[in-house]
Amino acid sequence: MAIPAKKPDPDDDAGSSNLKASSLAQDIRTREVERQERSERLVMLLALAADGNHDAFSEFYDLVSPIVFGIARRVLVDRSLAEETLQDVMLELWRQAPRFDQAAGSVTGWVSTIAHRRAVDRVRSEQSHRNRHEAEALKVEIDFDSVAEAIEGDFEMGRLREALTDLPAAQRESILLAYFGGKTYRDVAAELGIAEGTAKTRIRDGLQKLRFALVEVG
Repeated sequence: MAIPAKKPDPDDDAGSSNLKASSLAQDIRTREVERQERSERLVMLLALAADGNHDAFSEFYDLVSPIVFGIARRVLVDRSLAEETLQDVMLELWRQAPRFDQAAGSVTGWVSTIAHRRAVDRVRSEQSHRNRHEAEALKVEIDFDSVAEAIEGDFEMGRLREALTDLPAAQRESILLAYFGGKTYRDVAAELGIAEGTAKTRIRDGLQKLRFALVEVG
């Protein structure tokens, strides 16, 4: 004999819903308490750090660094740049700790504002560096072209070799790497183990001497 299925009891459904709502409310209250305790902890740690307490700042670092890195990574995308920005931000937080004003907002908000500003500054800095690098590369290309205009055929290449031989060794090596090796200022500096500014100067001065020598002979 079949046992009739038990009909759903509306009271059971209501009880289950009430239980879930109560559990959710409790979870929200717990999280709010945890958030408040964390906020108070950050204020205390920052105050101690402002007095030079390194242990307090170490704990502060552990608590806020994920926030800082997350913001930097979203703005910069590149992980290595985000990591560098994280260190810059944490150093600034250490220095600016005495200036934090609790009345102006939360520690998390203060940290997030500094992190975002630093990340945006880094984006602008990287873009400026790229623009400068491209302009420098174009300048080298123009300088090389002006030398190349004085060179036609094997005879002129012979003149170029002679003119290169007359250059100081440092200038000759830099020009050979840049002109014939197709390397940028930065590449030349890295390969020769010299400052980028030094590489620029050697290439510029060497090219000027080459132009003068080739035009004078011509």
